Amino acid sequence: MKSVAVEQGLTPVKEYLQQQGCQVVDMTGERQQPGVCAVVITGSDKNIMGIQTVVNNVPVISADGLSPEDVYQRVKEYIN
Repeated sequence: MKSVAVEQGLTPVKEYLQQQGCQVVDMTGERQQPGVCAVVITGSDKNIMGIQTVVNNVPVISADGLSPEDVYQRVKEYIN
């Protein structure tokens, strides 16, 4: 199964994804492990200047304002 990288500080999201059968890895630095199908971030780090660095060609899901269940629904779209 493809894995989902989850940013530090999202323990409830990480635990919920694991309970739903997702393989979850910690997001560390700028490089992710191969096979990651999505990245979940806190959304608290806003990019004011609009500068983005593409590190992975995977969807980034902001968990800001979402419940763990909502995040899982979005992740499911990319796993299938």
